[in-house]
Amino acid sequence: MVWKVTADEDGARERIQRTIAWQETHDAWLVYERGSGQAIGFAGVEESEPRIFHETGIALGPEYVGRGYGKQILGLLMEYCISLGGQEFYYSTRAGNLASRALALSCGLTYQCSERRTDQRSGKTYELEIYKKNLERGDME
Repeated sequence: MVWKVTADEDGARERIQRTIAWQETHDAWLVYERGSGQAIGFAGVEESEPRIFHETGIALGPEYVGRGYGKQILGLLMEYCISLGGQEFYYSTRAGNLASRALALSCGLTYQCSERRTDQRSGKTYELEIYKKNLERGDME
């Protein structure tokens, strides 16, 4: 994630206004656990070109990782993109994130390539792995 901790109330107000403005033009959701109603993470998608979508982030609280929520979320994001006429879906993860890589593969995405990126916070470089799935109606059923 590429944000810094908000240290004061004014900063929090500014951050929430930026978030609201961003969400007016992007599909992003807070994810709740069905049984408890507890907020457990967030997810989003964006259409980068006509009929081509990519996730803009999937994040879960650490106590919810490894419990099948990521697979449900990724599946729902792809279903949503299909409902919008999406034909391709892209998912990316840092090369060292084995759980995220396993999630992509378990949902039928295939490795496409890696790109060298620079972390905006630390200035360090890392490898971003990109995965793809061709979307078709009936694919997610």
